[in-house]
Amino acid sequence: MGTYDSAYHRPVLLEQTLDMLCVRPDGVYVDGTAGGGGHSLAIASRLQGGRLLALDRDPDAVREAGNRLQGYPAEVVQANFVDMAAVLRARGINGADGILLDIGVSSHQLDDAARGFSFHQDAPLDMRMSREGLTAADLLNTADEAQLARWFFTYGEEKFSRRIAAAVVRQRQTAPIRTTGELAELICAAVPAAARRDGHPARRVFQALRIAVNDELGCLDKALDAAFDCLRVGGRLCVITFHSLEDRMVKQRFAAFCTGCTCPKDFPVCVCGKTPAGEPITRKAVTADEAELEANPRARSAKLRGVIKRKDREKGE
Repeated sequence: MGTYDSAYHRPVLLEQTLDMLCVRPDGVYVDGTAGGGGHSLAIASRLQGGRLLALDRDPDAVREAGNRLQGYPAEVVQANFVDMAAVLRARGINGADGILLDIGVSSHQLDDAARGFSFHQDAPLDMRMSREGLTAADLLNTADEAQLARWFFTYGEEKFSRRIAAAVVRQRQTAPIRTTGELAELICAAVPAAARRDGHPARRVFQALRIAVNDELGCLDKALDAAFDCLRVGGRLCVITFHSLEDRMVKQRFAAFCTGCTCPKDFPVCVCGKTPAGEPITRKAVTADEAELEANPRARSAKLRGVIKRKDREKGE
């Protein structure tokens, strides 16, 4: 696995993902979240006559993946994975044999203080994956208290969401919150002392802000349908998630893809005639083994799920 690591990002669940994708040398594959190119490189190195499209909305990731994939049958495109159908169509590709989505923030985005994703170093409060649009500071200083509390609670599962939101609003009446250090300090002061002993109290709020800034759950919701529809029959969609909100969405959507008959349970025979559009690859999510966890602690929360497309979805599915 080490040959696919880089200073930019260490791919998680790499061998498990390759096994689940079942890469064919002559197949067409899409990595919807290229990141540092680790998963993309592993896929591309198995192709002979096949083709890989690696997408990412982060220009830094596009440059890194582009450099790593030089000489391979791969093209790196700056695009949001929700737009993968248009990317394929523009290249005359009528379907993919496998699609990978590795959801969440990359190691580089966390480690590069200037990107504003981490509370460990003081930097401008940015968090934009695409480097475009509103920053985390913009949202933090303009959203009302109720909205902030909803974000912190829903996206960060932060039980002190209302207390922290109130502290944010009080602080910005004096001066806007502009840096990661200012926000982290405010959060520490807003929560009870006991909460400060259970890991860094800023972690959940920073996660919530990042999700809100990048509309991560909204994009994932659209991308799951887009990716499944872009598969050829027999193609495989694999998704790696890193927190419960993402995993729950993937699990439920995959279950919907794999649901057939919708007749009431008391019907003696099926009259709707619906058959499943997909088939699950594994019964449960795949997680990292002890060896990977020791080498890469960030893999601890990673979950991999996959589905095989058996037919096109019917309208309304």
